[in-house]
Amino acid sequence: MISRKLRLPKSKDFVLSDLQLTLMRVFWSRSSASAAEVVAVLRATRPLAHTTVATLLSRLEKRGLLIAAREGRQISYRAGVSQQEVRRSMVSSLLTGLFDGEARGLLSHLIDQRRISADELAEIRAALGRKGRS
Repeated sequence: MISRKLRLPKSKDFVLSDLQLTLMRVFWSRSSASAAEVVAVLRATRPLAHTTVATLLSRLEKRGLLIAAREGRQISYRAGVSQQEVRRSMVSSLLTGLFDGEARGLLSHLIDQRRISADELAEIRAALGRKGRS
């Protein structure tokens, strides 16, 4: 197996489309996959042409979000950034762009606009309690 040169993300600010997030979730749930394997995984929920997936994977690799390794004629990819890094970046952008950096506005919106189960509310309270102690 020949690995390509590791590309570091150009910045820690990740903005991904829904389709790009869908592709990244495939890699966060497994160690690696080829374009054909990604097409097979997504076939039931989001049927895409192999060429479309290959192009998207190549672009994510160029941005440093995926790491590519050539295995003969096939290219295998693995995540170059964690799901937590992407979440942190995208939530930070959302917080800054829509809520002027005020976490209380985002939390109020989430609580007011969607149903929250008793279990979720308990987890939120526990997280807030941990944050208050740190």
